[in-house]
Amino acid sequence: MNSSTKDSPKTSSSPLFLRSSGPVIATAAALAGTAKPGYAAGDDTLRVALVGCGGRGSGAAANALATRTLGPIKLFAMADLFEDRLQRSLESLKHAGEQTGGSADGWIMGYDAAQVEVPPDRQFLGFDAYRKAMDCLRPGDVVILTTPVAFRWVHFAYAIAKRLNVFMEKPICVDGPTTRKMIQLGDDAKQHNLKVAVGLMCRHCEARRALLARIQEGEIGDILLMRSYRLIGPAGFTGPKAPDQNELLYQIQRYLGFMWASGGVFHDFVAHNLDECCWMKGAWPVRAMGLGARTYRGDAVDQNLDSYAIEYTFEDGTKLQLNSRYMPGCREEFASYAHGTRGSAVISTFMHTPAKCRIFKGQRIVRDEMSWAFPQPEPNPYQLEWDHLVAAIRQDQPYNEVKRGAEAAMVVAMGRKAVHTGQEVTFADMLNDSTEFAPGVDRMTVDSPAPVRVGADGRYPGPQPGILKDREF
Repeated sequence: MNSSTKDSPKTSSSPLFLRSSGPVIATAAALAGTAKPGYAAGDDTLRVALVGCGGRGSGAAANALATRTLGPIKLFAMADLFEDRLQRSLESLKHAGEQTGGSADGWIMGYDAAQVEVPPDRQFLGFDAYRKAMDCLRPGDVVILTTPVAFRWVHFAYAIAKRLNVFMEKPICVDGPTTRKMIQLGDDAKQHNLKVAVGLMCRHCEARRALLARIQEGEIGDILLMRSYRLIGPAGFTGPKAPDQNELLYQIQRYLGFMWASGGVFHDFVAHNLDECCWMKGAWPVRAMGLGARTYRGDAVDQNLDSYAIEYTFEDGTKLQLNSRYMPGCREEFASYAHGTRGSAVISTFMHTPAKCRIFKGQRIVRDEMSWAFPQPEPNPYQLEWDHLVAAIRQDQPYNEVKRGAEAAMVVAMGRKAVHTGQEVTFADMLNDSTEFAPGVDRMTVDSPAPVRVGADGRYPGPQPGILKDREF
């Protein structure tokens, strides 16, 4: 896993690695008639367990159930630390099958409420609930891993031991040690012919795939610069813990405020922005530098900054400017752009979908310069990523997105660390970094101490660029 030089990541040496987002999957109609289950002798119903019952987990479960045209599938078990969250998820899933619209990550193509089959004896709470939920499944079934990312490698390792196919939400790691663990676990899953999807659904977006093909054909020339923005209102900021609240559960419940649990709000929020840009470029950047600040705090005690500006550099010198801000009252933008020697392109327009990909004859992103646009409406990529995963399971096709998902998360972490330390950070630096935010997370119980402690000022330790040069807090 080590890079051969400081600036040149081995894992990005093959453009095909980045340009391919998965195997070519047969159409749903074809699969409905030709599926070859092989995952549960005598029963072609896929059972699904949901581990982590927040909004993204519930949305993923609904998308899983909406693949029913590929073969029978049902939600069979659920697990979470918090009972109220599990119950809300369960109730919403019983009714979500009737919906065919809504917000981007909630679009559902429709399913039968009877596919939600989770009686009380298959609803599990606690730090070991993930084991109990997966124990309800058979080899070849599917587990959805959508807890805070700190627990991802722990849950993935158990899924492999149980020989389960996996869908895991992004990001899948937050630091060097967990990146290396996830890459190794991905290789282990491949050895057991398990199918593993990572929730970077932009790679499954038909509009972006069409744009990528045009970029590869030279329609905008050689890419010289990319720009990406997630400029939104306040996010990830956390007020003080109630005096009677368990410290560890408080930090998990407010995971976006704590580096060990999520990598921080920046790490969670810009994953798609960075991944879609690197996909268009066909490489990962080799170094990053940046700056950030915490301008507004109020009574918030979390570890986040509220603005990040990062310059990523690719091996050929191309730059990617990534800007993220979480402040009230400011101009908002949530989009990515590519600028080439012959023109420019919109990679995404606002939010993750619809992407509304477009190409322009010059560098001005204006209608008069537009030479191509992907037709609207676009298929929902949140559903497509599930269609592709389930098709691969039923057709027994190779399917493993772990290495790409781990490296995408690590490149985000590379920029995050550059901002938090005030130093330049390379791909090799981040991959080989020895700092693990949450060692011992696999042994956590409700009585375990939290990985970070509140300071005498009532706040949790945050970045000190230029002072703490080799660690982020």
